[in-house]
Amino acid sequence: MFGLNLENHFAKLGDGFFTQQSAEKVAVRPQLLHANASAASLIDLDPAIFADPRFAAAMAGNIPLEGFAPLATVYSGHQFGVWAGQLGDGRALLIGQVRNARGELWDIQLKGAGRTPYSRSADGRAVLRSSIREYLCGEAMHALGIPTSRALSLVATGETVMREAPEPGAVIARLAPSHVRFGHFEHFHYAGKAEMVRALLDHVIAAHFPGLSDAEFFGEVVRRTAVMVAQWQAVGFAHGVMNTDNMSILGLTLDYGPFGFMDGYDPHFICNHTDSQGRYSVINQPGVAHWNLRALAAALSRVVPAEALVAGLNNFEHYFATQYRLLLRAKLGLVREDEGDDALIGALLAAMAQGRADYTLTFRELSRASDAWLDRFGPARSAAESWLAQWRDRTRDEDLSGLDRVNPKYVLRNWVAETVIRAAEDHGDLAPLGRVFRLLQNPYDEHADDEAFAAPPPPELCGLEVSCSS
Repeated sequence: MFGLNLENHFAKLGDGFFTQQSAEKVAVRPQLLHANASAASLIDLDPAIFADPRFAAAMAGNIPLEGFAPLATVYSGHQFGVWAGQLGDGRALLIGQVRNARGELWDIQLKGAGRTPYSRSADGRAVLRSSIREYLCGEAMHALGIPTSRALSLVATGETVMREAPEPGAVIARLAPSHVRFGHFEHFHYAGKAEMVRALLDHVIAAHFPGLSDAEFFGEVVRRTAVMVAQWQAVGFAHGVMNTDNMSILGLTLDYGPFGFMDGYDPHFICNHTDSQGRYSVINQPGVAHWNLRALAAALSRVVPAEALVAGLNNFEHYFATQYRLLLRAKLGLVREDEGDDALIGALLAAMAQGRADYTLTFRELSRASDAWLDRFGPARSAAESWLAQWRDRTRDEDLSGLDRVNPKYVLRNWVAETVIRAAEDHGDLAPLGRVFRLLQNPYDEHADDEAFAAPPPPELCGLEVSCSS
């Protein structure tokens, strides 16, 4: 269907790794709210098909893609540092794997397609607000150059889903080369099934790390994870739920729930209001990533030599620090190396934290810093003024013309996402969705008519909270 070159690659693993089942059909005719032509190109899908009612039906789970038996995968994981046991695709369903003309394999996974054997007591559905957030943020992260799953489509089901209150239901179709998580390996390790850990490891290496040894594979997972988290830190992004079952084996940003981009800079920013201990605060993300990699190492310990796992883990700090430093230097226009550069970076972040200066706009406006820029620092204004003089002296011989290409103007602030959600839920108005989607695809451009979306939150939208149901 739709001319896709489908192959059921994951099913080759055999029994025990998944359950084959169809999606739960929605009772009414699904409505396509938005579709992503850029993502469609990854699977050689002609965007003209978006107008076909069968596309909305397929992306809601009402009709299968011919030639593919849908399946839900089983995994386990540590949640907030505590072993949670068996989890699995409780509201996700793999409805296709596409081999594109470049030879790349892409999963098509529905999120919100109904109950599976792994749903536990949940309904397997997704609500419109969380689906909008994931739809927009996947595209925002991709445009920022951060590895991520991609959203293909957003479909309204026409059904009501119960959360804290009744909410409109939706299904998002997302793409990734693989949705295998650290938790997939943990599941079989803690079940005492080393042969299944081995089979999964061989499958992942053959499909996504061809030619690498077991040790090289783990080292590459460590590197990709460290680089991804450094990229998160550099743009002020908090994932919110860095459980091992939400960690991609490919180093992709996966499972957008209670994420948040910082407004005022706070290294202890917590975006998930259910994270009462701040385990997943911004400052803790690198440490948690390393903790999760140790959990993955434990899950591989019966099939990969211990010395290889230890060596891989020992490289995490180097990978993270090198990438983070590289990104922060680029944000300040520091090309040549000076002895005082690290102190200069640290001093700016300290002043930003003291004054809760807006994270995104402080960097974006640096090349044309004025009194308005200094005013962002509030009580730290004098420290910022002193820092600015040092930075100007340090960059006197640097080419600063490219700063706007490394410092975005637009990120998916919570208040912007909330504006889109309210328009869609309260008024059926999808114009803000399309408008913000286009902005986020080009976050470094000016977009003169949409300056408001680059601003900190207005008073009525300050202090928005998101949780795991978001």
